[in-house]
Amino acid sequence: MLAMVAYGALAVAGAGQAAAQTAAQAIAAQQAQDPGEAAAVRYDVAFPNAVHHEAQVTATFVRVPAGPLRVQMARSSPGRYAIHEFAKNVYAVSAKDGRGRPLAVTRTDPYGWSVAGHDGTVVVSYTLFGDWGDGTYAQIDATHAHLNMPASFLWAVGYDAQPIRVRFRPFDPSWKIATQLPAAKGVNSFWAPNLQYFMDSPTELSDFGYREWPVTDATGKSYVVRLAVHHAGTEADLDAYTAKVRRVIAQHYALFGRAPRYDYGTYTFIADYLPQITGDGMEHRNSTIITDKRGLAAAKFAQINTLSHEFVHSWNVERLRPAELEPFDFTRANPTPSLWFAEGFTQYYGPLLIRRAGESSVDDFLKGLGGTLNGVVNSPARRYGGPEEMSLRAPFVDAAKAIDQVNPNIFVSYYPYGAVLALALDLQLRQRYPGLSLDAYMRALWASHGDIERAYTPADLEAALATLTRDAAFAKAFFDGSVHASGLPDFAPLLAQAGLTLRPVDATRGWLGLSYQAGDGGVVVGDAPVPGSPAYAGGLEKGDAILSLDGKAVGDAEAAKAALDGHRPGDRIAVRYRQRGIERDASLRFAADPAFEVVRGETAGVAVTLAQLAFRRAWLGAD
Repeated sequence: MLAMVAYGALAVAGAGQAAAQTAAQAIAAQQAQDPGEAAAVRYDVAFPNAVHHEAQVTATFVRVPAGPLRVQMARSSPGRYAIHEFAKNVYAVSAKDGRGRPLAVTRTDPYGWSVAGHDGTVVVSYTLFGDWGDGTYAQIDATHAHLNMPASFLWAVGYDAQPIRVRFRPFDPSWKIATQLPAAKGVNSFWAPNLQYFMDSPTELSDFGYREWPVTDATGKSYVVRLAVHHAGTEADLDAYTAKVRRVIAQHYALFGRAPRYDYGTYTFIADYLPQITGDGMEHRNSTIITDKRGLAAAKFAQINTLSHEFVHSWNVERLRPAELEPFDFTRANPTPSLWFAEGFTQYYGPLLIRRAGESSVDDFLKGLGGTLNGVVNSPARRYGGPEEMSLRAPFVDAAKAIDQVNPNIFVSYYPYGAVLALALDLQLRQRYPGLSLDAYMRALWASHGDIERAYTPADLEAALATLTRDAAFAKAFFDGSVHASGLPDFAPLLAQAGLTLRPVDATRGWLGLSYQAGDGGVVVGDAPVPGSPAYAGGLEKGDAILSLDGKAVGDAEAAKAALDGHRPGDRIAVRYRQRGIERDASLRFAADPAFEVVRGETAGVAVTLAQLAFRRAWLGAD
C-alpha cells in the first residue's frame, strides 16, 4: 500500500523493529474501529489534473432525511482565527442520488449548495483548485497534494457527529500518504469519528522521506512519533533533522511530565520544505504541519523553531484549550481573549525547549528573547489595550486581508506579548516561591484542565496560579496588572537573578524613529513612525518623500544614512519632506534609542555569582 498503513515495513529499517511493531499494533487498533461502508459520509479524492492544481472530490451522504440536503465549505479552520473563504476554490458542482440519477443543485449564497429530490442518498462531485501551500489552504501539483481539510472538503449540515471515511487516489505511484487520520481497511483509506476530527486532520500525499520512533512517557505509556518530510535534500539531511527533532521533543515531554493521550497511538509531523510552498506552521490534535520555502540544509535546520512551537500546542491549545474554541465553529471566526496564553506561552516555550535540548546556545536564546522583549516593552500598542484585547483582535490579523489600511500602532501580536508575560511570570515565580516556576504552573494546568480536557476560562487560569502559589493576592495582582491591563514588571532585576544584563543597544546613538527606503527616484519614509518618536512628533508619515536633511538634498538611501549617522541624543536636524503633494518642514530633535538587548553578565563585564549561574542553569539548562 501507499498509505501510512504500509509504514510498518519502512520503520524496520528507519527506526528499528520495536518501533515497527508498535506502529503495526497502532494501525491494527485503528482498523478495528473502522466504521467501514456503514459510515454516513464517504469521500473519494483523485488528482487527474494535478499539474493544473485541481483535485476531483466525490462526497457521498447516506441516510439523508427527507428534504433538501445543505452542503457547504468552511469559512474558518482549526488553529486560525480569521475568516477564510474556502468556497471560492470549489466549482463544477454536480449531484446524483443513490441510483445514479442527476439531482438539481441550487445555490443561493456564496458558501454552499442545496440538493433536493434525493432518495436518501446524495452523491456530490466537485472540482477543487489549490495552489497555496501552507497550514491553512491546499496545494496540488505534480509533486504533491497538500490538503488542509476545511479548504478541501465540503460538508453537510446535520452530519457533524457522523463517522467519515476517505479514500485517496494518488496522482503518482510514488506518492505515500501522511495524516493523523486513523487507517481504514482498504487501499489508501482512512476514517474519522466525526467532522471535528476530520477537519483537524491535514494530509500530505507525496514521495516524502519518513522516520518513526517510539516514545514512552513518565507514566510508562508508549506512543509512536512519525516524521514525514517532503524535501529535495538527502537522506543525511533528514537523519540530521530527525536527530534534532528527537532531542527537542524530549524536552517537551519532560516539561509536562507525560505525553498527551494521542487518540490513535501516534503523533505525526508533516513537513514540506519546497520552493513553491509558503512558510507556516499549524498545530492539530495529533499532528503538525510545517511548511518552508527553504530546503533542510539551506536553512541549516532553522525550521526546528517552528516544530518546537507547534509541538507545545499538542498540550497547550489542543487539550489545554480555551473554552471559546470548543467546539470549533467552521462557519465563522472563533475568537478568544486567551491567545496570550494559548499562543504566547507556547511562543515562550518553543525556543526555551530548544535551548534546554542544547540545540541553541545561551547567547542565541538571549538574542531572540531580547528582541521579543524589546518589541513588546517599546510597543506603542500597549496604550490601546492589554493582552486580552490583542487576543480578541486575532480575526483581523491572523492571515486576514483587507483593502483599507490599518493603524500599525494599535496592535502588538499576542505571540510575543504572551511570551513576554510568560517570561515575567516565570522569573517572578522563581524569585518569590522556592521550587516553583512557569514549568510547575503549566504542569498544574495540565493536571487540572489539559489531561482531563476541561476547557478553561481566564478566571480558571488565575485560580490555578493562586492555588499553585497559595497566594491569591499575587495571582490577582498579576492578572489585574498584566493580563486584564497592559502593565509589565521591571525586567532588569528579574533577569539579574540569572546573571543577565538588560542594556541599551547603543546609548550614544541618536534616534528619530525614522525608517527610510528607496522610492520613486528618491527616498521615502518606510514604516509609519511610532507615537512618541521624534519623527512622529514632526508629522512624518509612511510614504512621505524625504527631500533634504540639514539643507542637503537626499537622492538615495546612502545619502540619507550619511546625513543621519553620527548624531547623538539632543542633536537637531532639519527635514524637508513632501506629504501627499505638499512640501513641509520639520526640526527633529534626536532622542536616545529605546532599543535594548539581553546579554550574559559575562558579556557585559558584570560579575556573575555562583548563585546566579545556578539560577540560569535551572531555567535555561546546562551550557
